[in-house]
Amino acid sequence: MADLAKKLLNKSLRKNRVRAKISGTAERPRLTVTISNKHVSAQLIDDVKQHTIAASTTVGTKQTGSIAEQAAFVGTDIAKKAKKAKITAVVFDRNGRQYAGRLAALADAARKEGLEF
Repeated sequence: MADLAKKLLNKSLRKNRVRAKISGTAERPRLTVTISNKHVSAQLIDDVKQHTIAASTTVGTKQTGSIAEQAAFVGTDIAKKAKKAKITAVVFDRNGRQYAGRLAALADAARKEGLEF
């Protein structure tokens, strides 16, 4: 249990370190990503007004395939919703996760749809 507690502590420290440096505005909101063992979620957040502009998740959808494929689906979906909200550029919040694998798949899919970060 000590190993798990240390791992969670390290993740929260990384998350806080990233969040201390980035903040979303109305013109350039924060794109935050949450990845669990089963689902992927992404939100566009305006930190000035403290509200969510757009959100996308695999919860409640019939999305099949690997988590990386689901992450790519969420990336394209959040980019389309950002276009509807007339947002072209975002600040990427990786939430303490390493930029690789599932997170990179989501980011690449969002970039292909025209989102800049």
